[in-house]
Amino acid sequence: MKTTDLISLMAADAPVRMRLGRALALALVAGVVVSAVVLLVSVGLRHNLVSVFETARVLFKVCFTLALAVSAAALVFRVGRPGAPLGRRLLLLAGLVAVLLAAIGTELMVVPPAHWMASLEGANAAFCVFFIPVLSLAPLGALLYALREGAPDSPGLAGAAAGLAASAIGAALYAWHCPDDSPLFVATWYMLGIAIVTTAGFFAGRRLLRW
Repeated sequence: MKTTDLISLMAADAPVRMRLGRALALALVAGVVVSAVVLLVSVGLRHNLVSVFETARVLFKVCFTLALAVSAAALVFRVGRPGAPLGRRLLLLAGLVAVLLAAIGTELMVVPPAHWMASLEGANAAFCVFFIPVLSLAPLGALLYALREGAPDSPGLAGAAAGLAASAIGAALYAWHCPDDSPLFVATWYMLGIAIVTTAGFFAGRRLLRW
């Protein structure tokens, strides 16, 4: 018997209080609602959101972070099931990375070199790296709790996927407040905040999702 078959049999025999898909869906909804409330009652939405929303940079930032959140959440729904193939989900994430790199290339062609550093640094880099993880706390906790209903092959990978999804949700919410719109800024500071939460999710998953 293959190892993956044995894992699947053990998972099938284990008592399940709630189906994994339902548990993850509830976790996502709860996490997004809590984080959205935190955003609204703390820093609020961007004051000039209506006037800037039609610009290419803002549209890209909002759409990219939302697509990343959806893609990472789809990965979480797969990674909690033993033996589930992850190839398409990972390929989708790689495609989003390619899109971000293309946006950076476009930015470098459009913006004069003298302004590149200002675009990268922005005005709120430190707050961005701090607040994205803050907005990720509720989704990460909820997703890790929900993943305990599953049987991931790799607890660390499952935790990292939860961290990626949670931080992408945090980034997607923060994008509605953040006044820094450059793809260079997003690629640097948003991704740093996401990397921090993803790493934390990896170690949390190794500890909490073992079975």
